Amino acid sequence: MTTMTDAALAEFKMPDVGEGLTEAEILKWYVQPGDAVTDGQVVCEVETAKAAVELPIPFNGVVRELRFPEGTTVDVGQVIIAVDVAGGSGSAAAAPAAVSVPEPAAPEPESAPQGRQPVLVGYGVSEASTKRRPRKGDVVAAPVKVTPPALVPEPEAPVKGNGRPLAKPPVRKLAKDLGVDLASLTPSGPDGIITREDVHAAVAPAPEPVVTQAQVHVQAQVQEPVAVVPAVVQDGVRETRIPVKGVRKATAAAMVGSAFTAPHVTEFVTVDVTRTMKLVEELKADKEMQGLRVNPLLLIAKALLVAIKRNPEISASWDESSQEIVRKHYVNLGIAAATPRGLIVPNIKDAHAKTLPELATALGELVSTAREGKTSPAAMQGGTVTITNVGVFGVDTGTPILNPGESAILAVGAIKLQPWVHKGKVKPRQVTTLALSFDHRLVDGELGSKVLADVAAILEQPKRLITWA
Repeated sequence: MTTMTDAALAEFKMPDVGEGLTEAEILKWYVQPGDAVTDGQVVCEVETAKAAVELPIPFNGVVRELRFPEGTTVDVGQVIIAVDVAGGSGSAAAAPAAVSVPEPAAPEPESAPQGRQPVLVGYGVSEASTKRRPRKGDVVAAPVKVTPPALVPEPEAPVKGNGRPLAKPPVRKLAKDLGVDLASLTPSGPDGIITREDVHAAVAPAPEPVVTQAQVHVQAQVQEPVAVVPAVVQDGVRETRIPVKGVRKATAAAMVGSAFTAPHVTEFVTVDVTRTMKLVEELKADKEMQGLRVNPLLLIAKALLVAIKRNPEISASWDESSQEIVRKHYVNLGIAAATPRGLIVPNIKDAHAKTLPELATALGELVSTAREGKTSPAAMQGGTVTITNVGVFGVDTGTPILNPGESAILAVGAIKLQPWVHKGKVKPRQVTTLALSFDHRLVDGELGSKVLADVAAILEQPKRLITWA
């Protein structure tokens, strides 16, 4: 959101990225007072309750001041940066008209449209949708006034039509990286919004990226345990209070809502996965899988997808408002991932339709994006079932809590060499324990048991991936 306070000063407000969030924490500034900026340039990285997002600025100019330091949580609609524009041109013509704002904390009221509108960076935000009661201990950092050097930024290029084309920040960055002029595209999204697909369609299709071992170094798990650096504790201090915000705040709300809304049932089965582990080694040598990271998680994911195909009623959700069970004829497979910012559950869209190499590629991309902290909010929405691999921490099993809106979650324990009766003799075999939690409102014990039993049967005899698929 942009406001013009005088002929040469433009203020950029914390935007609503279109996910209904009310605040975000400024993680890092990429510019400082006195720096020249151009339309579409990323000026900062913020963390919402769902993901870290880079914010591009929608005009040309020179940074006059940064209103908040790194580490500050800012409400949507508050001014975060002020920029001197070239004589009020460029952005002044493209940005929506707005009156002068005396203070960032008290924006002038605007008439809000009925219903929620998609709001994009540089296009305004409904002030009425972002009001909340002040938190205890809220401190608004005083802006640091810095006189910019006498630089004259290049004037912004004239825009086509009645204004700048509508696009979300990640789409703008993608277009900039690919050298695509957004004004030349025909939007296919709702309300005339340009989508990622529109940008990709404007350039020649590129080959799918190859996920190397260096990019995805996992063993039966999406994410290795994150090394947590302990906080420095002074002598005599017995307690430390840590503000609940960002991903941790969102995770806490989601888990409480799920645990006290969906009646959970968890079932367990211990299975011999020796043959699956042998297949993993064989696939690593297969030329069709070269360049892809093959691990037990890949085959466990494929086994769950086959089990869902055999028991499609498990892919569903409960609609409380209309008192309906929504059957989903697709699978968006969630993968619980531990990241430095906390637990996130991105999902692979339409995982049921992917071949094994395609599934391996999707898992690799999911891992790489999560590690970099660049998982988008959209990637964490619309999941149907989830896999969480607690085995990477050496844990045998657990009772996982459902991701809100999903019907089931499969926990995979550590794969260990154990004595096992095989062909009438006790032999050392590779064994693991699976746990399936499901929503008992829409999944009966029989259905949940069938799904878990099918997954176990496939991992015991992986040739069923062919015969049952």
